[in-house]
Amino acid sequence: MKEGEEAFRQRARLIRRYGAAMVVMAFDERGQADSLARKLEVCRRSYRILTEEAGVAPEEIIFDPNILTVATGIEEHNNYAVDFIEATRQIKATLPYAKVSGGVSNISFSFRGHNVVREAMHSAFLYRAIQAGLDMGIVNADNSRSMKKFRRISFIWSRMFC
Repeated sequence: MKEGEEAFRQRARLIRRYGAAMVVMAFDERGQADSLARKLEVCRRSYRILTEEAGVAPEEIIFDPNILTVATGIEEHNNYAVDFIEATRQIKATLPYAKVSGGVSNISFSFRGHNVVREAMHSAFLYRAIQAGLDMGIVNADNSRSMKKFRRISFIWSRMFC
C-alpha cells in the first residue's frame, strides 16, 4: 500500500485476474511498519481493502509483517523480534485464513560474519514464530546445517499432521 489505496486495489485486482495469491508487505504511505501497532494497523487495513473492496479471497493473502534486525545498538530496535511474533499471533487470530511469512535472516543482520550466532538466532526465532502461527519463512537454502534441520522438522511434521 506504499503508493496509496487506489494503486493497491488496482494491483490486487490484476493479481486476482491471474489467479495468484499475493504477498502483502507491511508498508503504507507512511512507510515501513516497525512497531506492533503499525504492523497490525497496516495488515488489518490491507485485509479489509483486499477482502471487502477488491474481491480477494482471504486464503490468497500472505502477510509479511516485516522481520526487522535486532541488536543494532538502537534502543527502539530491541523489541522488533517480539513485535513480529506478536503481530503474527494477532494476524492469525483476527484476520481469518490469511497466511504469514517473513525473511528470517533479517533478524540477525547485525551479526554478519558470525554465522554460528546467526543460525542460533534463526532457530530460536523460527521456533517462537512458528508457535505464534508463522506459515512460511524465507530462509537461506544454501545453509546446509539449517536445511538438514529443516528436512528433519519437515519429515516429523509430515508424519504428525499429513
